[in-house]
Amino acid sequence: MSVEIGFPFEFVVQGTPASLQTKRAQSRQAWRDRVRAASRVALPEGHYAAERQISVTLFYFPVTEMQGDIDNIVKPILDALCQHIYIDDKQVERVWVQKFEPDTIFQFSAPSATLASAIQGDRPMLYVRISDDPTEGLV
Repeated sequence: MSVEIGFPFEFVVQGTPASLQTKRAQSRQAWRDRVRAASRVALPEGHYAAERQISVTLFYFPVTEMQGDIDNIVKPILDALCQHIYIDDKQVERVWVQKFEPDTIFQFSAPSATLASAIQGDRPMLYVRISDDPTEGLV
């Protein structure tokens, strides 16, 4: 039985994201597999990929100052979600990506339980929120 995904939904992925610049294809594939496995916790059994427009939020909480560029972690994550959460990359209307390095002061006004667990959890940690409202959070 196929089930529609209920948006928005959130999940966390333990570990350091693979960079698009990683020379080892095995490392990128292992990271994509880890993202998909973590997403399954938040998804209904037997879900099908959505056909609507998507918004993706990625907050990375590294152990130390991040090596490399933040933009290089985005593509492997989106590749993991494609044909799993949504059918095609062209459905992604917005990507919000931010790193929160140790000793950086930041405050969220009303974090969800999932985001709070990422903020307080063991680093490295990636928080992912996927919405079918590309204008979510805009005033």
